[in-house]
Amino acid sequence: MTDTPPDHGVTDAALDRAADACRRGECVVYPTETVYGLGADALDPEAVERVFELKGRDRDKPVSLAVSEAGDLDDHVRLSERERAFAEAFLPGPVTLVAERRDAVPDVLTGGRDRVGVRVPDHEVALALLRRAGTPLTATSANRSGAGSARRVAEVDSSIRDACVVLDAGETPGGGSTVVDVATGTIHRRGPTADVVRQWLAEH
Repeated sequence: MTDTPPDHGVTDAALDRAADACRRGECVVYPTETVYGLGADALDPEAVERVFELKGRDRDKPVSLAVSEAGDLDDHVRLSERERAFAEAFLPGPVTLVAERRDAVPDVLTGGRDRVGVRVPDHEVALALLRRAGTPLTATSANRSGAGSARRVAEVDSSIRDACVVLDAGETPGGGSTVVDVATGTIHRRGPTADVVRQWLAEH
């Protein structure tokens, strides 16, 4: 039984290679329901540092983490009942929930902040990778800081591609996740679900 439908073009062997790389502290490029992401073990400070280096990203700009199902969020963040209800309503999907991190989440991921963005991507390849890696992965776009996001592997900067195991599942839909802090009712970044999220916040 394979984790991914054959039309994604990503084999079990490729997923195994990518998961092994994550467990070794290396980086992978993987598809999501928005754009290609740059993944590494989100609980390994050295692996997270590699992500920042590859992106050329300022260390004070936090990176989100992804898990394979909403039920795994409790291992990494402390959720209020309202935040839990929000996660159940919108995850998996193109939404990043900002919540209070647990101690295992390293400072380098959050830029020293006490809150972290968490995602459950709605893409079978991403979910299969997360399940096989057995750890949350960084959820940040696979591009150099300030450059455009990549919907195809060919659009990923060669300096990133060459340093990573790459899972090529063809073109992704594009866009970005809606980033929301449910505790304060703040939408930090508007994505395709922003209007629905705003309505949910108003009603809950």
